[in-house]
Amino acid sequence: MFIDLDFDNDYIIDQDIVIPKDYYKDSEVKDINNLHISGKLYYDSDDTIHGIFDIDGNMIIEDAISLEDIEYPFSIKYDDILEETLKNNENKLDLFEFLWENIVLEVPLKFTEVKNLNEFKGDGWKLISEEENISNNNPFSELLKNFDKKE
Repeated sequence: MFIDLDFDNDYIIDQDIVIPKDYYKDSEVKDINNLHISGKLYYDSDDTIHGIFDIDGNMIIEDAISLEDIEYPFSIKYDDILEETLKNNENKLDLFEFLWENIVLEVPLKFTEVKNLNEFKGDGWKLISEEENISNNNPFSELLKNFDKKE
């Protein structure tokens, strides 16, 4: 979706956007819902194109523990120069490309909504929290003490 920019006046954007599925195929994002962008584009005093935007939405990502699809809300405040996102200096802004570049920066490396780790166990294994890992006695701790002794 290209926006033709005519900067005699500020260009106001306030709309809901649907990003094509092609953008997701090589990312951790499975879908984006309720994506809304509001803000404005304008020329600065030094003739650079400046944008101020609020971008809000919900991305569907995989839970890092349960591997289920979960909704991850995000909110982006953007205030920067847009020259590099303009197409061939034709004063056309590719809104999808601009949005995607900023949304992909918000994708968390690991995110979970799991509260009870005891649900995740199997034959001879269980998932434990970092606190449990630190507080549990190491079965090899007695052996390690022997290595520390000087003979």
